[in-house]
Amino acid sequence: MPTILTRHRWRLLTCLALLLALAAGIGLRAPTPPDEPRFVLAARAMVETGQWLLPHRGSELYAEKPPVFMWIQAATYQVIGNWNLAFLLPSLLAGLATLWLSWDLARRLWNRRIAWWALLALASCLQFGLMAKRAQIDMVLVALTTVSLWALLRHLLERPNTRMLWVAGFAAGLGTVTKGVGFLPLLVLLPWALWRWKGQPRPGAALPRARSLLWLIPAFLLGTAVWLGPLGIALLNDPSPELQGYARELLFKQTGTRYANAWHHVQPAWYYLQVIATLWLPGSLLLPALVPAWWRRLKRLDGRYWLLLGWALLVLLFFSASPGKREVYIFPMLPALCVAAAPLLPGLLRRPGPRWLLLAYVLVLGAAALGIGAQLLGDGAWAHAQLARRGMPETLLPVLGAWLLGFGIVVLLLAAWLRQRRACMLAVLTAVLLWNLHGWGLMPALGPYSSSSALMQQVGERIGPSAELGALAWREQNLLQADRPVTDFGFKRPWDEQWHDAGPWLAQAPHNRWLLVLEQAISPCVDRAQAVMIGSANRNRWWLVPGTAWNAACHAELSKDAAAGVDDGD
Repeated sequence: MPTILTRHRWRLLTCLALLLALAAGIGLRAPTPPDEPRFVLAARAMVETGQWLLPHRGSELYAEKPPVFMWIQAATYQVIGNWNLAFLLPSLLAGLATLWLSWDLARRLWNRRIAWWALLALASCLQFGLMAKRAQIDMVLVALTTVSLWALLRHLLERPNTRMLWVAGFAAGLGTVTKGVGFLPLLVLLPWALWRWKGQPRPGAALPRARSLLWLIPAFLLGTAVWLGPLGIALLNDPSPELQGYARELLFKQTGTRYANAWHHVQPAWYYLQVIATLWLPGSLLLPALVPAWWRRLKRLDGRYWLLLGWALLVLLFFSASPGKREVYIFPMLPALCVAAAPLLPGLLRRPGPRWLLLAYVLVLGAAALGIGAQLLGDGAWAHAQLARRGMPETLLPVLGAWLLGFGIVVLLLAAWLRQRRACMLAVLTAVLLWNLHGWGLMPALGPYSSSSALMQQVGERIGPSAELGALAWREQNLLQADRPVTDFGFKRPWDEQWHDAGPWLAQAPHNRWLLVLEQAISPCVDRAQAVMIGSANRNRWWLVPGTAWNAACHAELSKDAAAGVDDGD
């Protein structure tokens, strides 16, 4: 009995430590690029205008992602009333849900002991922690794909369960209108069909009938109707060109065209191998030992491995076939692979080789933090150059240096204490410390500069409380962190077209209006002597242009010359 109580106590402490690590620093930072500010900007517009169907980025419709994630953020804000808390909470809850689903799936397929290995394996991987602590769509998407896969595997491997089919189909449909690829869990039916054809299910197993899978269709459609239903009604009632263009952009260009003929993030076919090798650390270090063990179990026709590994392989092939690749695309594979690895980890980590690999990973991480921290505290040229590139003050050096130095020292002391014998515990504790460092130390210190809140505070102080502010060639964080309403002239429009509207806007009240402009976008018709270089943020330099600096005659002449050039070309 004392052993059981001790085990429960340690498991409770482990869960509490993971929760605190993933939640560390929530509320202490503002949204940071690349993706967080645009989602929060759209969510804030929904709350302020009451128009939730079509997300906006400033004055333009935002048609690159469906609005479901922004709905969640906006709804969370309405409950909490604080954006710095609300924007991160959906990812945190989705991360916790993914951990529980991975634990429960491993428990059902094997046992409780294996379930804990699955949970710890997932929690220790770098990409999981990064996504759970960032306000991107991907953590919520992975929670939905894991729900769908969890329910499907319960139906296919545990016992026939129509309710689980409805859960699986609905989650896949909702995931699809959250970020396009939410249907991926349904691909598990392909390795299941192959296993049924080749395999010998265990005696007495209650196998689902193939026709029962038809329940997935109405469930999937019901999940997609959460967003497609209101959008379809709006298209019927308002066939305006703007709304039609929004639907066409999102339903076709940002899905099929983006997959088959990507216009950015183009990477080679082997790109995801480097993602696995780096972002899945320390788990990726064990793959050379896991792959042969997985292969032996696949040859034994173990359906659990056929479905988990077969599905993960299909996801990898699906994304590798597209020219456009980002590291987050294969993130949905990670929970399934951790569940598939969990039964093998106890035996694997009894060997000295895998334990030495985990110890080496921790030692390298601790030594790197120690070295960088010493560089920052040592006031070296490298540290000053890094801050100068990002427009950050040198006062950050002792703060960042102290946090990194402290992390490195603690990690190396833990490594000296636990050593190779308890390398698994060491890897988990390192992950807990790493996310506490991220949440309490690094992000709050860097946040004012990476989020542009420091820059926009300077803008507000410079122009005064009564001035009007416009923005040209802006970034989402500029509008989000401004201390007053901002007039924008489009986001995707060419800069010369934006100046065509911004110039007259400045001229209407030249002594009370200012324009925040990216340095590269400043018009030749601006009197640079009157413009103010207000600061740098996100490796960009920003200028404030007063209305009195605008030369309308110059702009009219340039427009006339441009029109004449077009006529000559015709």
